[in-house]
Amino acid sequence: MGHGGNLMKIKKDLGVLLAVYGLLALLPIFFHNNMSLMNILIISLIWAVVAGSWDLIMGFAGIFTFGQIAFLVIGGYSSVIFCKLFGISPWFGFLIGGIVAGGAGILVGLPCLKLKGAYVALVTFAVHMILEPFLKSDIGRAIGTGGAQGILTVPPLKIGSYVYNAMEPTPWFYTLLIISFIAFFIIYKVVHSMWGYSFIALRDSELFAQSVGVNAFKYKLIVFGISAALTGMIGGVYANYVGMLSTRILGLDLFLILMVMLVLGGMGRFPGALLGAFITMFISESLRYFDTYRLIIFGLLVMVLVIKMPQGIIGLIFPLGKAGIIERTILHFREKKAKKAEMIT
Repeated sequence: MGHGGNLMKIKKDLGVLLAVYGLLALLPIFFHNNMSLMNILIISLIWAVVAGSWDLIMGFAGIFTFGQIAFLVIGGYSSVIFCKLFGISPWFGFLIGGIVAGGAGILVGLPCLKLKGAYVALVTFAVHMILEPFLKSDIGRAIGTGGAQGILTVPPLKIGSYVYNAMEPTPWFYTLLIISFIAFFIIYKVVHSMWGYSFIALRDSELFAQSVGVNAFKYKLIVFGISAALTGMIGGVYANYVGMLSTRILGLDLFLILMVMLVLGGMGRFPGALLGAFITMFISESLRYFDTYRLIIFGLLVMVLVIKMPQGIIGLIFPLGKAGIIERTILHFREKKAKKAEMIT
């Protein structure tokens, strides 16, 4: 695959992203009076950002981390607590939630740098498990988490004199559409940058990546920070939309649903997580009639998808073998080394 093929891949990814968001932007014109459907669309946009951020670190960087929901909760609680303590606008609270979660991501990433595979998954899942008792503890209550009860009142989101409310979902939808598009555009730019190629190189062959000058320590911390920051930011938005926060979000059901989104969309296939989020949410809503069997069905769905559709929905539309990914990555670093040699001479 030459430089032209690589450029076509970049343009194709952006084209798919713009096409999906263009279609989504039209939906409220036809369904703005359908409160149930609008709520599903809004929640889908929120979970799409979480899934896309998780895909950045797990699908593209190949780091199997299970702490993504923890960063969502950290960002959500941080955003609301700062807004309440200092009376700042939730718009700034979202940014603070992203910064705090990003910092937490880097701290969690540090002990994971010398670990691989299942050990990284265990460490990050331990953070997930520890977070709930911490938020419910005396220390948690002291910093404003509300303990076991959670945070029951969240400062409302405003634009000028207009106050967002659940009875008018269209403003929420377009706000989430813009925020989620910014998040996915950031992911797109990262994936198709020096950082993204470094992530893929480390995923496919860490020895090869280091041989061409990729600093594993640096880039692993970068991907932990970016992934956690985007997740924490959307955590603040989630808290504001729902109007409350509790540790129930740390349950297994959301974790499993997000995993389905990744597998269904296509891990490491931009913007598969976006498509996977919407398809999964509509499947989830249709399975609510099965009550307690819902998670069992989801678990079976993950197994079938991994076996039958290893590249997800995006893989069906745009097939790409692993050899193609590795070839593109090697080509990028070869071009980079050639440019350095030309500058020296």
